[in-house]
Amino acid sequence: MRKIVFALLFVSGFTFAQDMNVVNGNFDFLKNQKEVNVEFDYSNFTMMKENKPEAQYIQEHKADLDKKAKGNGNIWEKKWIAAREQIWTPKFLEIANIVLTKEHKDLNFQERLNTPYTLIVKTVWIYPGWDAGIMKQPAKVTTNLKFVETANKSNVLLEITSEEAPGDQWGNNFSNESRIGEGYAKTAKSLSKLIAKKAYK
Repeated sequence: MRKIVFALLFVSGFTFAQDMNVVNGNFDFLKNQKEVNVEFDYSNFTMMKENKPEAQYIQEHKADLDKKAKGNGNIWEKKWIAAREQIWTPKFLEIANIVLTKEHKDLNFQERLNTPYTLIVKTVWIYPGWDAGIMKQPAKVTTNLKFVETANKSNVLLEITSEEAPGDQWGNNFSNESRIGEGYAKTAKSLSKLIAKKAYK
């Protein structure tokens, strides 16, 4: 029985496909770059299937946690806010650079660089997923990836949409924040592979 359940979970992991599309621009400007500055924009995204504003999601989730144990809502909110800098951003940068290195491309993404070009990673939508032990559902992360001139950010050289990048790990992962982080990792992996394929023709 356990083998059957594992097989179903394994197969289900392939039902959550990421859709990455080039909206406009091309990759030519990246070919001779060694470093690209990265900025992360978490200022205005929605959540869940209902497209709730993040603030609404936080208040509702805090209330649910406080019903189970008073004070846990505030504890969770601190972890949620910290996840941007401690999990989501580092995951994106780490995996983006690992993939480019494996592809033998001399390009590196980092924050707070003084470089000609900047990648703006804007979070659009998040679904945190869930893990109930035997059954689980991956997180999903939708982002807008925009390469701009650092000195003139209204000049967009390349824009890519990444829809519902799946976030999951082998084994159990009961942390919403960690699962979402894997969605950012998947986004970065797909972006770096696309760059390796398109920018170095």
